[in-house]
Amino acid sequence: MSNQDSLFEADPADSTGPTGPGGAPGAAEPPAPAGTVPLAERLRPRTLDEVIGQAHLLGPGKPLRVAFETGRLHSMILWGPPGVGKTTLARLVAGAVSSRFIVLSAVLAGVKDIREAVEQARASRRAGQGTVVFVDEVHRFNKGQQDAFLPHVESGLFTFIGATTENPSFEVNSALLSRATVHVLKPLDADDLARLVDRARQSVQAPALTDAARDRLIGYADGDARRLLNAYETLAELADGAGPIDEAVLEQALGEMLRRYDKGGDQFYDSISALHKSVRGSDPDAALYWLARMVDGGVDPRYIARRVIRMAAEDIGLADPRGQQLALQAAEVYERLGSPEGELALAQAVVYLAVAPKSNAVYTAWKAACAFVREDGTRPVPMHLRNAPTALMKQHGHGQGYRYAHDESGGYAAGERYLPDGMPATPFYKPVPRGLEVRIGERLSELRALDEQASNPR
Repeated sequence: MSNQDSLFEADPADSTGPTGPGGAPGAAEPPAPAGTVPLAERLRPRTLDEVIGQAHLLGPGKPLRVAFETGRLHSMILWGPPGVGKTTLARLVAGAVSSRFIVLSAVLAGVKDIREAVEQARASRRAGQGTVVFVDEVHRFNKGQQDAFLPHVESGLFTFIGATTENPSFEVNSALLSRATVHVLKPLDADDLARLVDRARQSVQAPALTDAARDRLIGYADGDARRLLNAYETLAELADGAGPIDEAVLEQALGEMLRRYDKGGDQFYDSISALHKSVRGSDPDAALYWLARMVDGGVDPRYIARRVIRMAAEDIGLADPRGQQLALQAAEVYERLGSPEGELALAQAVVYLAVAPKSNAVYTAWKAACAFVREDGTRPVPMHLRNAPTALMKQHGHGQGYRYAHDESGGYAAGERYLPDGMPATPFYKPVPRGLEVRIGERLSELRALDEQASNPR
């Protein structure tokens, strides 16, 4: 079984359905030698009341608490970041109703393992016992593997519980998702993690943490209980009983690990979304914060640079064309200087874009034009706009009647049409009254007035 969420698992001896290597059904794995069990494993809760966090699911009258108390299980998807107790809750739910607990790891298991789990569930049913099939990292199963569960979930052969760190709307088949309730597990907050530190210290009899080290350790854990306990165990071993554990010991033990960032999955995309929305919302301080969070977490600044260029095109646009120039220059500066010097150029671009006037007029116009073309028929190019490089093309009327704008008054051929014949005038681009687009809007109004005069001469 994957260690993705093993922190709060019930003890294997408590499970009524032993699992084999890799989480596939089979013989139970032998217990680990004494003294080698990680702290995170030793502190995993044996009862629901020992679980830290998730009060929105486990508090009085809440969904999972009710399932525990009534013994009425339902198929479910537990969605949340690592180290918040997804596997634990699945095991405790199964134990509450004395069901056989079969674990499958989507990383290692295949259709053969699913069939074996089904056969074990049928054997348990014949013996009068229910079964819970738990799939760790269910998002890693392909469509065919996920579909293999459907008839057995529908027939009630077993209760299905899937755990995922990814958004199930995108990663779990809609058919399976419709048959399961999605419960969202939240990262542990600072108070929860502080309680866990106290529990860990009592377990290993380690020296106390200074307030600064404690706060930094909790910040490093970033809501992940397993990460906290693994780090604390390393600290306790390094401290070796000599005085309080301070920030110097913390940095010596964890080093670069103090950077906390999930380089993949929802947190990655949520952070870049927060940066983009802060720029769009004209908040330079928030934009700098999210930029610093991503850089501190080790995300590739080249990726950030690409997204900053996109922000300039999408949200600043022609209200301030210098924004895109500055974003491009920041990307080039970073390529020349690298980290950390080049990151300042990214910060400069982010601040400029945040305070620049905003316009998504071109972005909106482009989407509208693409949508129109997709839905409209293929209209021929008007004859006067067609290319006429040969005499034959000219004989057939290509380019005939075209007005060369530079030869017209003011360099504008008033009343000329450039859309296909019969296509109504469609104002895709509508400048906003901000920044340079104020002047662009005024210029377009002048040109349209000239077109009107040319179409309706007095």
